[in-house]
Amino acid sequence: MTICVAAFLGFLLDLWLADPGWMPHPVVLMGKCITRLEEVLRSRFPATPKGERAAGCVLAVLLPVGTLVLTGAICLLAGRIHPLLGMAVQTFWCWQALAVKGLAEESKNVYRQLAAEDLPGARRAVARIVGRDTQALTEEGVTKAAVETVAENFSDGVVAPLFYMMIGGAPLALCYKAVNTMDSMIGYKNQRYLQFGRAAAKLDDAANYLPSRLAAVFWIAAAGLTGQDAPNAWRIWRRDRRNHASPNSAQTESACAGALGVQLAGPAYYFGEYYNKPTIGDAKHPIEPRDILRANRMLFAGAGLALVLGLGLRAGILVFLR
Repeated sequence: MTICVAAFLGFLLDLWLADPGWMPHPVVLMGKCITRLEEVLRSRFPATPKGERAAGCVLAVLLPVGTLVLTGAICLLAGRIHPLLGMAVQTFWCWQALAVKGLAEESKNVYRQLAAEDLPGARRAVARIVGRDTQALTEEGVTKAAVETVAENFSDGVVAPLFYMMIGGAPLALCYKAVNTMDSMIGYKNQRYLQFGRAAAKLDDAANYLPSRLAAVFWIAAAGLTGQDAPNAWRIWRRDRRNHASPNSAQTESACAGALGVQLAGPAYYFGEYYNKPTIGDAKHPIEPRDILRANRMLFAGAGLALVLGLGLRAGILVFLR
């Protein structure tokens, strides 16, 4: 039951404290490792498509496996020193693997800037949480970007970490975060990363395949709990869940678009390059800043549902196996 308790306490800590800026975060360390490993591997493999793919494969193995082994060993050692120390370490890393309140706070800051009619401030705020170019976004574009990132990161930052946490505790959750961080840094289809980042992108697709679909179901249920349009969320999810280059990203975005009755996605610029992405959802009404708050309410409701179901299933399986 250690994992259940650690996951529950970690979830509460995330809701209470989010990610304090002064506290070192494993994702930051992972990012530094990725940068350094990229430098080393590129210097040791040929600068050819085949060489870059091979170097990327080495990185895609080293970081997740290294994360799992290191954190697993620390948790095991802490538990052997004292069970409460093992619980504390697991709880701390479960907390750091989740991003419920932080995501809500960042997106709400975008809403505040829009409500104050400060479009440049809203662009700067949304740039903190999205990968697209934000300098020329309209108010509608900023709002869509914020809503989309809440929906997409509900899977990446909440459901997927919880999913792996329930299977293998904090070490497996952090292993997933390593995979996800690699994808966010090198999983781009541009000239620099098309070959080098291919393995990381494919690994992230595989790691998120089931969690993203579970997240969509949780989001639809959360829509019903928060007064949004759950039947339409289900309809749009069924229709538009594949309207993305990634097999996973449109899962929660489509459910969110349907729940809010808005249209998301569409063309966007990334690093100065134009991407003609398909739209998701029907524009029953124009998207508005308050849709960010509605998305946040579904985020919290869906996170609670995912936690309760995850804890219940793990506890039930443990009782059954006894």
